[in-house]
Amino acid sequence: MEVAYLQTPIGTAEFQGDENGLASITVLNENKPNGTIPKVLSDAVSQLKEYFEGKRTDFDLKLNPEGTDFQKKVWDALLEIPFGKTISYLDLSKQLGDVKAIRAVASANGKNPLWIVVPCHRVIGTNGDLTGYAGGLHRKKWLLEHESPVKQTALF
Repeated sequence: MEVAYLQTPIGTAEFQGDENGLASITVLNENKPNGTIPKVLSDAVSQLKEYFEGKRTDFDLKLNPEGTDFQKKVWDALLEIPFGKTISYLDLSKQLGDVKAIRAVASANGKNPLWIVVPCHRVIGTNGDLTGYAGGLHRKKWLLEHESPVKQTALF
């Protein structure tokens, strides 16, 4: 498994993958030097950099996350949430065909190993609250604001 790092506005992104695809992107609380980027991860690093620069709204990468069949089903559903939009955990459960699976869906969402690329940050509470984000709610808030079509400007 190859590893690469990218400094982002919300922390250091760590990429892991090989010729079979991108296995994980996680955010670290400590800084790591960018260093040499392995060829198998260069597209992923480049595309995430473009995302943070505001030049990319979707990703075209070969993904290879490790998880259960149910988790992969949830992660596939997350890929259908458009840039700049959100969905509730309840609506995601309904979309997957079982409203009673809301806790399992939330758990699978929280175990998503492909930070940003599989947009788990776009899932919010039914009442609009920013709930449950493995990277921290401050990062979820930043990502949703970054993707918002309406940019808030300072009033004073």
